[in-house]
Amino acid sequence: MARSVVLPVAPSRGRLRPLGLDEVRITGGFWARRREINATATLGHCRDWMARVGWIGNFRAAVEGRIERDRRGREFADSDVYKLLEAMAWEAAGHGADSALDTQIAELTESIAPAQEPDGYLNTAFGRPGQQPRYSDLEWGHELYCYGHLIQAGVAQARARGEGELTKIARRAADHVCATFGPGGIEGVCGHPEIEPALVELARLTGEQRYLDQAALFVDRRGHRTLADTEFGRAYYQDDLPVRQATVLRGHAVRALYLAAGAVDVAVETGDDALLAAVVRQWEATVARRTYLTGGMGSHHRDESFGDDFVLPPDRAYSETCAGVASVMLSWRLLLATGEPRFADLAERTLFNVVAASPSEDGRAFFYANTLHRRRRGTVPATDVDSPRAESSLRAPWFAVSCCPTNVARTLAQLPAYLATVDDDGVQLHQYADAEIATSLAGGHDVALRVRTDYPAGGAVTVRIDRSPDRPWTLSLRVPGWARGAAAWLVEPDGTRRSVPVGTATVARRFRPGDEVRLELPVAPRWIGADPRIDAVRGTVAVQRGPLVYCAESVDLPDGHEADAVRVDPSSPPEDGPDAEGTVIVAGELTGHAEQSDAPWPYAPLDRPATTPPDTDGPAEIVLVPYRSWANRGPSTMRVWLPTAEPDPPAAPS
Repeated sequence: MARSVVLPVAPSRGRLRPLGLDEVRITGGFWARRREINATATLGHCRDWMARVGWIGNFRAAVEGRIERDRRGREFADSDVYKLLEAMAWEAAGHGADSALDTQIAELTESIAPAQEPDGYLNTAFGRPGQQPRYSDLEWGHELYCYGHLIQAGVAQARARGEGELTKIARRAADHVCATFGPGGIEGVCGHPEIEPALVELARLTGEQRYLDQAALFVDRRGHRTLADTEFGRAYYQDDLPVRQATVLRGHAVRALYLAAGAVDVAVETGDDALLAAVVRQWEATVARRTYLTGGMGSHHRDESFGDDFVLPPDRAYSETCAGVASVMLSWRLLLATGEPRFADLAERTLFNVVAASPSEDGRAFFYANTLHRRRRGTVPATDVDSPRAESSLRAPWFAVSCCPTNVARTLAQLPAYLATVDDDGVQLHQYADAEIATSLAGGHDVALRVRTDYPAGGAVTVRIDRSPDRPWTLSLRVPGWARGAAAWLVEPDGTRRSVPVGTATVARRFRPGDEVRLELPVAPRWIGADPRIDAVRGTVAVQRGPLVYCAESVDLPDGHEADAVRVDPSSPPEDGPDAEGTVIVAGELTGHAEQSDAPWPYAPLDRPATTPPDTDGPAEIVLVPYRSWANRGPSTMRVWLPTAEPDPPAAPS
């Protein structure tokens, strides 16, 4: 069969070749349910809200000359319309031609097209009477950022359906960018990276070198202080150090991750091994010192930024959903470039614990930030007005800045493309879900697989060979890093059962239709401790089951107790709960109300207790739930890192 062109990311070189949405189909399980909700609820929800708050109407207002008076939303509101279009295009790839999604894409495109200027410029916040001039605010204006999302939407349409009007709009915009910011033009960059990976993908789609050259130019310009300083410093938008000199991701988390993704794309297409190595080093340092247990990134609320090394307070975790999406984008690109499974490990952790945590079960409300500790029960947000960005203590239907809902939507729409790859030797499985895969190996040999699993609830992954060439090839399966220290097993078609280490398990043979390979992963719940340099979680432990992080939620505690009342006993191993919802039971205790001390000063010498020791209700079984599911049952308190049962206070001197 012919190689796929329905690819969100299509590098021309690299260790692995991705499979497209026409080669991989998710057929059941957790991700199939999430994708169905995304298609049937979230896409329409986003479209309806953008119509309600006026972001779609901005394009018509621009054409009709009333934009100064009638424009709605922040300066980057255009970008969310484009992200919705991208999500619709990838979703349409799984449907027949002329689907309802195609009609909706065409209608939105008809609203956008007249607003594009003859030279390709397109933005509803700048350049018209009563507005600031074009490119007068590169620090905060987001004009190039908006183009990035427009271009990605145009690429998605071209790959899913062939070049249409949206693709033509995107190309005209890209040509305008190259003419305006290329050699001899404006020697600047956007305060919010995003256009870099978009331009590279457009170059891959069209074969036009100028788009790749412009992306490379933007990457190389970054870090040379072309942007004005801010109260957050130039590191906020990564303009403090050139990309090649930076040692860790810093500043605004989404900006940093989008820039790194674009740098990887440039490095791959230009064969720049030094640039690729620089990004890998930054990723390694960031994962080792600036990433939450959930995979979330960003611990500063004020500037949505990475903190210093090991500054990872759970109750102040910002962990923006968009940063989770961008982290998956970066990890995927690094996986394709290097073939190293550690990048798929982080993508899995982030998908299950950040991206999947954002939308509600019905797909119509979202977390913007993803805290790991909620001390007070949240308030239910209004359903008829948008919520202030990140300030909703529960999932909100819409935000004044709603980058996250559309980012989740486009990620879920393209998710099958993250499951598997091929190389000259065979097929590699990186993420596990019920799926059907049909592709071709080197030499044009057809192969088809069926994956059956209830992962992550269960650890068994069965791969059935439905079609295979009459020659040996290799099936590779990722053994996740979270399995380190426990036994993982691989069962080959002849029944041979062998232990496999963390990394990659392979079976190389002449497969026959009907052959099965089975991977058995140890998903039993385990206690997790933190590096002692993470001051904020000393004296606490967490629970992880397979790739899923767990939390205590007040709705599972006796009346009158909040999540902060939980104390656990890590000497007793956590156990699976009796239900089918994936709960975990841990031994511990619940503190009583005595800890609400009336002492006039909360500190005291260690030779006497600072306060009256809290009463406890005695030993208790504590129910934990997957972190991704918290707050789906109404307002609650929650915590991921759980204090251990406190020892008796020091005895007072005699």
